[in-house]
Amino acid sequence: MMMKHKANMAMVFVQIIYAGMPLLSKVAISQGTNPFVFVFYRQAFAAITLSPFAFFLESSKSSPLSFALLLKISFISLCGLTFSLNLYYVAIDNTTATFAAATTNAIPSITFVLALLFRLETVTFKKSHGVAKVIGSIVGMLGALVFAFVKGPSLINDYNSNTISNGTGTSSKNSIKGSMTMLAANTCWCLWIIMQSKVMKEYPAKLRLVALQCYFSCIQTAVWAVAVNRDPSVWKIEFGLPLLSMAYCGIMVTGLTYWLQVWAIEKKGPVFTALYTPLALIITCIVSSFLFKETLYLGSVGGGVLLVCGLYLGLWGKTKEEEIQIYSEKQSQIEVKEDVTIV
Repeated sequence: MMMKHKANMAMVFVQIIYAGMPLLSKVAISQGTNPFVFVFYRQAFAAITLSPFAFFLESSKSSPLSFALLLKISFISLCGLTFSLNLYYVAIDNTTATFAAATTNAIPSITFVLALLFRLETVTFKKSHGVAKVIGSIVGMLGALVFAFVKGPSLINDYNSNTISNGTGTSSKNSIKGSMTMLAANTCWCLWIIMQSKVMKEYPAKLRLVALQCYFSCIQTAVWAVAVNRDPSVWKIEFGLPLLSMAYCGIMVTGLTYWLQVWAIEKKGPVFTALYTPLALIITCIVSSFLFKETLYLGSVGGGVLLVCGLYLGLWGKTKEEEIQIYSEKQSQIEVKEDVTIV
């Protein structure tokens, strides 16, 4: 049973780790850490951590790296890591951790649309599983919107409600700016998910692939940080929570979870991986309410319920589709064997 559902368990574990990312990142940035420098150190931690594992564990899987392949990996790093992460930290500087987690729940819907455009996913409205995948994506997107923008009665930390707008702990202007920036970051991330399935066919060593992307992103984010801020003092690392946040985001989020996601994309496809995104929001919301005294509204709970419903509806459709595909392949193999026997 565990082997059968190891991809599901891996994605749940990924989202638990992801839930800590906006919480720790928000603390580090609120204490004065430059967001672009934060991204550089995060990627540096990831690259250094992954290198020995990639070198020793995947020596047998290594493939020759052509110049064209290196360009592809560099572009994927630029789009999915450098752009996505820098935009993410600009967005989180204008929102709370909960709001940042809420807006990332557009990822399943965006990924689903992009997968259709790149012909990595198919939809048949004549089958229940095809309808379930579409409805699940729509319900999940609706849940994210309800969570982010619908308030209703406050349930936790009502004493702070007079200073909070849209249930985010920030002004409406900053919330709009943050959500739009986060949408751009999410779109870049969705492109990263989609492009992984293509480049893995050329370079199957998953750990080395992620390590290479972290190295490229480390260089790119360094250039970005220097271009945006020329003050040398911003590169100073503060011990305590800022350093812990960088290490956590680099080693656990970028290093471990990226590798797990690349593995899951290879096994189950990009849409399956993206469908688990809403779980991080629910975990972040609960923790933020108690640690950071963020106000929790009834609208947030309703949005969370929709997110979970959309998640499981989409997963049911994806699982049913895989079962039908496996059954069809087995039937084809039986027919081939019967034809050979007759001959």
